[in-house]
Amino acid sequence: MSAPATPEVLAIGRVSIDLYPNQIGVPLADVSTFKTAIGGTATNVACAAARLGRRSALVTKVGDDPFGGYVRKALDRFGVDSRFVATDAELATPVVFAELDPPAEPSIWFYRQPHAPDERLTIDDIPMDLVADVPILWIPGSRFAFEQSRQTVTQVLEARGRKEHTVLDLDYRPMFWDSKEQASAAIAPMLDHVSVAVGNREECEVAVGTGDPEQAAQALLDRGVTLAIVKMGGDGVMAVHADGRSAIVAPTPVEVVCGLGAGDAFGGALVHGLLEGWEPERMMTACNAAGAIVASRLLCSDDMPTLAEIDQMLETGVPPIREETS
Repeated sequence: MSAPATPEVLAIGRVSIDLYPNQIGVPLADVSTFKTAIGGTATNVACAAARLGRRSALVTKVGDDPFGGYVRKALDRFGVDSRFVATDAELATPVVFAELDPPAEPSIWFYRQPHAPDERLTIDDIPMDLVADVPILWIPGSRFAFEQSRQTVTQVLEARGRKEHTVLDLDYRPMFWDSKEQASAAIAPMLDHVSVAVGNREECEVAVGTGDPEQAAQALLDRGVTLAIVKMGGDGVMAVHADGRSAIVAPTPVEVVCGLGAGDAFGGALVHGLLEGWEPERMMTACNAAGAIVASRLLCSDDMPTLAEIDQMLETGVPPIREETS
């Protein structure tokens, strides 16, 4: 048997079993059936990158339960390297319910009691040989909300040494923090270890103290980040490179079915664009299109687009319809 291919992107983060209601636009109390998929920011980005043909791997932890097996099988099906999915003998694989009421601004209900396995990642769970050499290392800001995970990922970033394409997805999730101030105190110092930072206005405010796109991008660059990306919602996205290259790209409008996975589809396309060496405008255009496609679909990991679908979206302005699989 041949050795597994070396990953191009290593994502470190949480994983969960996500349940999406088939009844859209109603509260959870009125939902009768759900569809199931794996989720979590790093998980979805790894799946999105794999769908675009990149060799991706996920570092996370699951419970010693059937859902842990579900996660591994799903990753294998998506083409994501699952070798680095560790098992916690005490904790259960977490479950997340989405409430699509309204679809564009869904609520998320996390069941991670008393803790989730991914909160207890240790340095022994990390493939440190890959950390040093992998072309893209992707870290979500939510990693720093949990003490053990924070210590581990901080060690990872220190070992990485701010190598090119060390990405911090600012990923502010209020339910994981006691306050924005607590999140800022944990996330802001990590900017000194990364070369790419990406987040929306609120996430930038948490990281650098301002949600103004131009000011936030400059503040990120002032911290030594090489590429600063600020998502501006209805105003599009801004990308500013330390060498002076920049782009502001308008959003790609779609009818939203589920607003949860768009940012992670954006992340997968960003991974692809970085590996391809695309200019900021081309990269942001593709990222917006990828996000729009997933927003027009129900699921996250399962519904990440292919390159052909992104091209079709850019050509026609209409999100491609993917036939459902059983």
